[in-house]
Amino acid sequence: MPRLPEEEHPNKAFGWAARDSSGVLSPFKFSRRATGEKDVAFKVLYCGICHSDLHMVKNEWGTSLYPLVPGHEIVGEVTEVGNKVQNFKVGDRVGVGCMVGSCRSCDNCKDNLENYCPKMILTYGAKYYDGTLTYGGYSDTMVADEHFIVRILDNLPLDSAAPLLCAGITVYSPLRYYGLDKPGLHIGVVGLGGLGHVAVKFAKAMGVKVTVISTSPNKKKEALENLGADSFLISRDQDQLQGATGTLDGIIDTVSAQHPVLPLLGLLKSHGKLVLVGAPEKPLELPVFPLLQGRKVVGGNMIGGMKETQEMIDFAAKHNVKPDIEVIDMEYVNTAMERLAKADVKYRFVIDVGKTLKATS
Repeated sequence: MPRLPEEEHPNKAFGWAARDSSGVLSPFKFSRRATGEKDVAFKVLYCGICHSDLHMVKNEWGTSLYPLVPGHEIVGEVTEVGNKVQNFKVGDRVGVGCMVGSCRSCDNCKDNLENYCPKMILTYGAKYYDGTLTYGGYSDTMVADEHFIVRILDNLPLDSAAPLLCAGITVYSPLRYYGLDKPGLHIGVVGLGGLGHVAVKFAKAMGVKVTVISTSPNKKKEALENLGADSFLISRDQDQLQGATGTLDGIIDTVSAQHPVLPLLGLLKSHGKLVLVGAPEKPLELPVFPLLQGRKVVGGNMIGGMKETQEMIDFAAKHNVKPDIEVIDMEYVNTAMERLAKADVKYRFVIDVGKTLKATS
């Protein structure tokens, strides 16, 4: 990609990038665009590590553009605003999630669903309007149009807020859209990882009864005692599944690996909804008869629009919904990626960019 002259890109930046599909990250100097009239620039203090970062640095989805600076769970403090910015000022606590642009004119954008805009621009590894590559939050600074900036309320710790900008909205949005947020409903959460544990916390805060469904019996104590779930099912135990047949109003399925859907459909009541938010690389097998025999629905969901993302952050602050995190130094990021690949984290890594990135430069 041709570089623009230095005077057109005065905002020098520093971060960590992958140069190729080996996925190894190392220090990287680059430039952010000058702060435009509707832009907000901020100092990055924390950035969460999402499982999609791991896929992207290794080009496992075949869409990666290098050099690739990952990170779309970015929080920090505003350092500069453009002269037409209306909602933010220097010193504000802010964040950027999975997207930094959309057409702003299609039906989805008009409905505050920028996440489904055909021209949605990802926070990293995508081409911006000016043809430059977007770089994510494993870096010291961030610049984005104010429309794609989220305000972080003062009572929500910044390090805990970071994973909410992807993991949080990924489970909050389907709970709201599919009507699984009503007190007294009973839902299942499949998978107790980065997404699943936040889904349990949001659902409980909404007054919903929650059953965790997992392949790992050793997660039962964690689910019930630490996360506050009401019950626990081992998905490979046929007796347990049989005993829970037809008990759930809906299921949020967070698993991104190959897994059978049929046992989950059996747990749903008539008119129940199975919502997939994980992204298995290979197609899942979907039996149709269980859908017909109870008017059941299988749906999907991908993050949320900006209005709903702000609503989610505000809800988390009000109800004290905080992901369980392990804060790490920037230099630990490659080890963290290796551990993430083995699901060896409870439940989300967050890089302390503000305090540890300078030390590596």
